Amino acid sequence: MDETTGDALRRSLGTRTRRWLLAGTLLAGLLTAVALVAAAAPTDRTFVDLSGAVQSLMSVATPLFGILLVRDPRRARADAAPTVFGVLLPTVVIGVGGVAICAATLAVTPAVGVDDRWRHVGTVAVGSVLVQIVAGLVGTGLGLLLRSRVVAFLATIVLPLGLFGLLGAVDALRPAQPWLTPLGSVRNLLSGEMSALRWAQWFCVLLIWGVGLNALGAAVRARSEGDAGGGA
Repeated sequence: MDETTGDALRRSLGTRTRRWLLAGTLLAGLLTAVALVAAAAPTDRTFVDLSGAVQSLMSVATPLFGILLVRDPRRARADAAPTVFGVLLPTVVIGVGGVAICAATLAVTPAVGVDDRWRHVGTVAVGSVLVQIVAGLVGTGLGLLLRSRVVAFLATIVLPLGLFGLLGAVDALRPAQPWLTPLGSVRNLLSGEMSALRWAQWFCVLLIWGVGLNALGAAVRARSEGDAGGGA
């Protein structure tokens, strides 16, 4: 690991604001898990059901780490790739933390009439981390593209959900949702019922929202910084 990448990883959680954001995100996941278990019928207290709600909620905040990281004035201006890589640390922590929260909450909850509460636990655990990674990469991509942090954060919600809604509004386009939108792939990953086709759909989403969006953002940012440097 080179020095620039190591610096990006250190900066990903290197400020008090980011550490508080991480703590708040995990706390929100814990409170959600406790509330759902308390309110749900015994037959709905499964790892799949709990993870679907908890990881989805936390993924709303996860892009903020990517936005804050790429907007950090200390980042290397010449190359966005190490900065984008740096978002992996908080996203993995959130994903693994969410898995631990769901598992611990479920473990201390009485199992009444539930035979498959731990069904697909391994697949959902892996899927939880992948969900948060894509969410973080959406944040870095839009953080590179948009100047305002607030606008970038709102865009991480509006753009994916807007596209999901538009595709869902047309019957002929609805099958494209898991191929083109993060939410479509999230539902598959957190269901635990993955197949070769569904893994291909997730990979397609990763290429569009993770690789493609960040490549576009890096190109736009490099050009903007180049123009600013030339003007100076």
